[in-house]
Order: sequence, then structure tokens, then C-alpha cells
Amino acid sequence: MNEKQLEIMKSREGFIAALDQSGGSTPKALKLYGISEDTYNGEEEMFNLVHEMRTRIITSPEFNNQAIIGAILFKETMDRTIEGKLTADYLWEEKKILPFLKVDQGLRAEEDGVQLMKPLTGLDDLLKRAVERNIFGTKMRSVIKSANPIGIKKVIDQQFEVGIQIAKMGLVPILEPEIDIHSADKEESEKLMLEEIKEHLKTLAGKYELMFKVSIPTKAGFYSELMKMPGVVRVVALSGGYSREESCLKLAENPGLIASFSRALSEGLNKQQSDDEFNEMLKSSIEKIYEASIK
Repeated sequence: MNEKQLEIMKSREGFIAALDQSGGSTPKALKLYGISEDTYNGEEEMFNLVHEMRTRIITSPEFNNQAIIGAILFKETMDRTIEGKLTADYLWEEKKILPFLKVDQGLRAEEDGVQLMKPLTGLDDLLKRAVERNIFGTKMRSVIKSANPIGIKKVIDQQFEVGIQIAKMGLVPILEPEIDIHSADKEESEKLMLEEIKEHLKTLAGKYELMFKVSIPTKAGFYSELMKMPGVVRVVALSGGYSREESCLKLAENPGLIASFSRALSEGLNKQQSDDEFNEMLKSSIEKIYEASIK
């Protein structure tokens, strides 16, 4: 583990940019960017286009470490280059932004009110490659749909089991048990989930460095206790389907909770924009998310 990078993650003001759309979410991301599905054929063309979009974002002068601490990549992005450097190396060497890697392979069908991660086949090999590619940390997502204690325990058990495997490789895992923002019993799910997380953390007693990515809580400041527990590097929030404006308003009510936004970050960006227009829109997004993250 790079101790200098770990200290940056613990102490620097700012947020994490989520640029990790995978095969399932990429068509939607491209459509929002102004590229419809009928303009490309097959996965290779699709991934080429989304890498061009990510490259445009990452190389923008507005995308810098004054506001952005880290960026989450998809494995296709990790293996590609930006201006002749592997993406993670470009982020760190040119921008001093920490590179993370999305490692989950999608979600299982809903059961017990949750969607667990699909089996992470080939995870050890992926993690070894991530270490070779100078990745700092990882991210993996599950989804909680309702306040089912059995399902929520399964989600947190799975997240910690895989998270410890990742931490043993010297990477800092982001555990992401997302709670559906449209859930009728979201607040109860949050309470059940936090208790499960706390039990695991007490057992680990700070042995591993872990991060958490959560839905913005119903009750402001709900995750303040979690932020102070041994072994917790940072707690970050996903936008979860909220607009950028809504996400930032809700996030600002939670001191210490910082953004890890995807759609809310890229909202308003379009392939047809000139570089000046693109950079101005990105600057506006980054400023709003940054301000909400440091309150």
C-alpha cells in the first residue's frame, strides 16, 4: 500500500469521480453524452467511445486534484491508455488523483429484499493486475431494496468477505452496499445496515483499511459514527439517481460525507460541445460537488 496516497485519501478535501460505467450502464451513459446506440456496433466500438468520453473528462484542465481526490475506473479503462500512459498512471503522475477500480461483475436477481453481487470470477487475477497497474483501491456494489434483516446481513457479510480479500492484496476497498433511494423503508434499511457494518468493524478492530460508499442517508449526519470507527478511511456517497442539484443539497447536510458521483458529475456534458463549452460545464459540476463535499 502506498502510504502517501493513503494519507491523501484520509485527509484531502474533495470528492471521488465515478467513471466506472460497465457494459450494462455504458449505453445509457453514452446516450446522455449524445451518442445513441444506433451509431455504434458491438462492445468494442461502445468501449472505444466511452473511453474517448472518459479521456475527455480526465484530460480536461478542470479535472484536477484541487477538487478531486480519486477516480473510479472500469477494468476496460484500466487497461487502456491516455496520452501514452496507462490510465491509472496518467491519473496519478499527471493529476495526482488516486485511481480506483470497479471489481464487481454485476448483481444477482433480487432475493430477501436485496441484490447480492454475482460471483467475482477471476478476482485474484484481476487484483494482481490492478496492483501491477498501480491502482490504489477498488469498488464493488450491492443493492438493498427493502429492510429485510436476513438480506441486509447477507449483503454486508459478502461485502466484508470480499473487501478483506482485496485489503490483503494491499489495495483499499470501497464497500458499496447501496440502498435504493426509492425504497419505502429506506431509513429502516439504513439502521439495519449500519448495525451490521459496525459488528464487522468491531470484530476487525482496525486491522484493515476500508472505505464505504453509501446512499445519502434519510437522516442528516447518520453516518458520523461510522466515519470515526477504527479502520474506516473515508465514507463517500453515491448520487443514486438524484439529479446533481438534489444530490448536492442532500450531501451538504452531512458533514464529513463526500461525493462519489457518476451521473451527477457528467450531467450536461455532450460530445457536440466545443472544448470551451465542455470544460465550462465540467467546471460548474465539479465546483458544486466539491462545495457540497466540504461542508
